[in-house]
Amino acid sequence: MAEYTLSRFQDVHEALCNPRLRQSLYDAGDIIMKDVLLTLHGATHKKRRHLELRLFRRNYALHYEREVFPQTLASVLDPLIRRGEMDLVEFGYRVTTNLTADFAGIDRPIDNPQETKALLSIVRTFSEGATLIHSDRPHEEVIDEVRSAMTDFQQFYQPSRERRLDLIAQHEAGHIAEDELPKDVLTVLLRNQDEVELSDEVIEREIGFYLQAGSHSTANSMVHAVNELFSWATDLDALRRDPLFFQRCIHESLRLHPASPVAWRTPTENIEMPDGQIATEDDLIILDLYATNRDVEVFGDDADSFNPHRHILRPKVEPYGLTFGTGVHMCTGRDLDGGIAANTDTKADSHQYGIVSQLVNTLLDQGMRPHPEKPPKLDNRTTRDNWGVYPVIFRS
Repeated sequence: MAEYTLSRFQDVHEALCNPRLRQSLYDAGDIIMKDVLLTLHGATHKKRRHLELRLFRRNYALHYEREVFPQTLASVLDPLIRRGEMDLVEFGYRVTTNLTADFAGIDRPIDNPQETKALLSIVRTFSEGATLIHSDRPHEEVIDEVRSAMTDFQQFYQPSRERRLDLIAQHEAGHIAEDELPKDVLTVLLRNQDEVELSDEVIEREIGFYLQAGSHSTANSMVHAVNELFSWATDLDALRRDPLFFQRCIHESLRLHPASPVAWRTPTENIEMPDGQIATEDDLIILDLYATNRDVEVFGDDADSFNPHRHILRPKVEPYGLTFGTGVHMCTGRDLDGGIAANTDTKADSHQYGIVSQLVNTLLDQGMRPHPEKPPKLDNRTTRDNWGVYPVIFRS
């Protein structure tokens, strides 16, 4: 098997849009990722993506950002502010686990910290299983933990599934209206299970995928953004008074720290590489998103540095680069996480900023600052660019 690595922005962009290249980064994590949206290819992928995209229209993302998110954030954040300090990584996972559970379709009937902790433990194990290729631990050990977590997940999944099936039956019998059904991925999949030929096992894995992908990427993106702002800004309060520029800061951090540093693709037929070589179905094409987002031909000579004033040299390039991908496998939660990139006509009071921007802004509004005695540490369990702990305090 030959390996080809692409890192130029144009080459990677074209590869992500090439229908003759299938997603292959998560093949090792089949136990949790087999046949989920991210790993499907061709007509099957197109059909399910079209189905699930009904939930991710911009009006839904804006509603989620303005109506659902503040309540979920307050329930997790308020006790921690009263304590005066917290680990930003742990907090990020706690709040985003609740958020992703809402749109995935997992109920938390008790709604207390112990229940969140139990679900968070499951989701973290799912995340490690999905990104098994980047784990420094023995893979069989991780797979055994994922199997155990899938068993534990039943206490959340089965009641959520049964409640939705009951509501769907009530709607089909004419007892409740369409808008009384939950607006989440699980409800969409259960209502269309026969149409897209979904087994019960695939639906369960799909919900597990949404939980781990949403919480893992959002939590890490938030911590990276906070670290960049702490290192770069001289006046955080002044920065927050310009919300559109504040969002540009978040986008700049998203560019420098893509949730997945690489994407893997495998040809479905022989294709010609940019250097003229021919890649076959037995070969692996590695798309280096970390390097792509730092391409000096697109982002300038200081592409390795944090600079929210940056002028992008190529038209129609998002300020966060290819962090959310592009083409058929572009992240469905892009607008939910990153919001909409502003332009010269954007009005600050009606703009969609994204969950990451709103999350960091709220924390700074509460006086969050680096912990003076406890330095942050990187996560040594993975080769990914993630923080392990990031202690912060809240000034009175």
